[in-house]
Amino acid sequence: MSAALTDALSSFEGFVSGNILVWILLGTGLYLTVRTRAVQLRLFVRSLRLVAHSRHQRGSLSSFQAFVIGLGGRVGTGNIAGVALAVTIGGPGALLWMWVVAILGMATSFAESTLAQVFKVRNADGIFRGGPAYYMQRGIGRGALGRGMGVVFAVMLVFSYGLIFPMVQSNTIAQTLSEAHGVSTQVTAIVLMVLTAPILLAGMRMVAKVTEWLVPLMALAYLVVVLVVIIVSIDRVPGVFADIFAGALNLRSGLAGTGGGIFVTFLNGTKRGLFSNEAGQGSSPNGAATADVAHPVTQGLIQALGVCVDTLLICTATGLTILLSSPAVYTPGVEPQWAKTTLVQHALADAVPGNWVIWFMSFVVLTFAYSSVLGYSTFAEINVSYLGGGRRAGTALRLAMTVATGLGALAALELAWAMADVALALMTILNLIAVLWLSGWVLATLKDYDAQRRSGVAEPVFVAPGNPWLPGELDGDVWTADRAALRQESLHEEI
Repeated sequence: MSAALTDALSSFEGFVSGNILVWILLGTGLYLTVRTRAVQLRLFVRSLRLVAHSRHQRGSLSSFQAFVIGLGGRVGTGNIAGVALAVTIGGPGALLWMWVVAILGMATSFAESTLAQVFKVRNADGIFRGGPAYYMQRGIGRGALGRGMGVVFAVMLVFSYGLIFPMVQSNTIAQTLSEAHGVSTQVTAIVLMVLTAPILLAGMRMVAKVTEWLVPLMALAYLVVVLVVIIVSIDRVPGVFADIFAGALNLRSGLAGTGGGIFVTFLNGTKRGLFSNEAGQGSSPNGAATADVAHPVTQGLIQALGVCVDTLLICTATGLTILLSSPAVYTPGVEPQWAKTTLVQHALADAVPGNWVIWFMSFVVLTFAYSSVLGYSTFAEINVSYLGGGRRAGTALRLAMTVATGLGALAALELAWAMADVALALMTILNLIAVLWLSGWVLATLKDYDAQRRSGVAEPVFVAPGNPWLPGELDGDVWTADRAALRQESLHEEI
């Protein structure tokens, strides 16, 4: 019975994701790119500068902390195993389609994170709360419709990101340590719970402090090692990029993956890019809302950069490591004899031999998965708050996530994972409907930002009451003139 239900849910999720969701995600990204005049490209340099100067913290979390919380949720084991699967089935050309959807996804991420900022509220603990559930209710409104959409979204997010996905990540850690180092899953479960509990129970500020150093460390370490691989294989790099473009456009049949055909290459590249960077899924905006910034567009630009880091850097690093390996490790159209989870490990060992590779990949899997769990805790806690849960509910959630992390290391609960995948697909569709519905607010906020910059304002400050660009009135005290004056003073202090 359980196996049949799991298969049915998996088939349903596969159909929705592969035949409906992927096209909605692509269409939304393309639409927002056109309507914002490619904001992710024309303000890309500015987004880099904003991240570099975003460590100042006032009452809520800093924009950098919000950025790394979102990045921690985006960057997980899918950046390794998922990319390996994409280039195995779709061939080298899958990477090019990953880049394309990442660029489009940056516009989607910008839009949903900007909305999260516009419609956020201040919580009793001083940390802002916001995200899809909040902008559904406060933006769409219309009585029970907006509230109903928000409740459905929040419930699905708490179930998937609060309970199931931490189990997925911890299970990956347990299997990696067991296969590579002989560590029992029971020991891994206990250690993970010991490592997770103190941070989660300490609350959102502690999660932000840990991810603030953990996420940059893990990403930098992985990228540095891949850079070494590129350097030692520099003579093959031009050929690999030629294979990527030729494979994506089906110019050479020998570059097809095990699935074969240009459509398979396109589909696997786009699906991996879309589901890895999480743009449009509605998870990262929850973290984006926690930032205390002078203008909503500021955090929108910063969060869009997270998509770039996730796909254009980390996923690309994984793909290049595999494509630069010898034919004994990877050949398009030939499925490797080892599992997709160890393909990257074999590729690294092929380029830079040594036992260190096993330990390094264990470190990568552990930190990528662990940072994801920390990011998930913030997303889930914000939605518990939306559903009316107070401090006790938040504590109960953190305890449940700690237990789920331990259970995930012990058992692969296939039915629960299938249910979470269905919830993720449905909440993504619900979020994209809301983003498109409220895109007028995104465009109006961006026009306000652009207008201030054109008038010579170095750091635009957002004021909602009386704002001629906005399509309607925005209630609440977050974006009032008084609050704007305080933020303006803070900006001058930073300068």
